Amino acid sequence: MHSNNSKIKSDEVELFFNAILKLESIEDCYKFFEDVATINEVKALSQRIHVARLLSEKKTYTEIGEITGASTATISRINRCLNYGSDGYKLVLERLKEI
Repeated sequence: MHSNNSKIKSDEVELFFNAILKLESIEDCYKFFEDVATINEVKALSQRIHVARLLSEKKTYTEIGEITGASTATISRINRCLNYGSDGYKLVLERLKEI
């Protein structure tokens, strides 16, 4: 189910998300994302979830910057999403606690 007011909603995005949901292992993810995205794009997305996790653990911007190399602007944007976004980070971070 998707949000009716999503800013990114489109048939192409839905196809992409359905493709991701077909991945069954970390190895599948490596294969798919190495083909579909640049190394820098994957690293940027990975950095964002890491920053979100550290923010949820109440780390300071300075600590997060030192750990991840993320800029203050990136950390701030992710913090804004955690507090006022669509709850996507919160959903994933909760589910990551289960593994």
